[in-house]
Amino acid sequence: MVAILATMSCLVFLNVVLRYGFNSSINITEEVSRYLFVWLTFLGAVLAFNANQHVKVTILTVRLSPKKQRVLQLLTDTLMLFCCYLMVQGSFVQFQLNLDNIAPISGIPTGITYLAGLIAGAFIALLLIIRLGSTMRQIMQGEIL
Repeated sequence: MVAILATMSCLVFLNVVLRYGFNSSINITEEVSRYLFVWLTFLGAVLAFNANQHVKVTILTVRLSPKKQRVLQLLTDTLMLFCCYLMVQGSFVQFQLNLDNIAPISGIPTGITYLAGLIAGAFIALLLIIRLGSTMRQIMQGEIL
């Protein structure tokens, strides 16, 4: 992620300097920066999910007992797993549809953008399955509920 952010920053900075300093620009930097930004966003979402750092609304959950919090977590994780399925399925369809569309300047297939959603959805789904398995194992061993 650091490499993506550094590359994106260098490309944008170079383009700004060229545009305002020399009244010219490198057209490919805009397209490549956009692709990198999409990938950075989706990979950041996976890392934030793995570290459990996404924004949470806890106004309801803090008032529940630990037992009910676990039940609610199981329900929300299951719902999120379904959302990941929809995201992966939709991203795959869009990836296939747009793989033949070529960006006008860079020549990169526009389907690559949707591949980021597919990969991120798959990784988040994998992390959810691991978390659901861990929670279910704890329930079976009597540690929770």
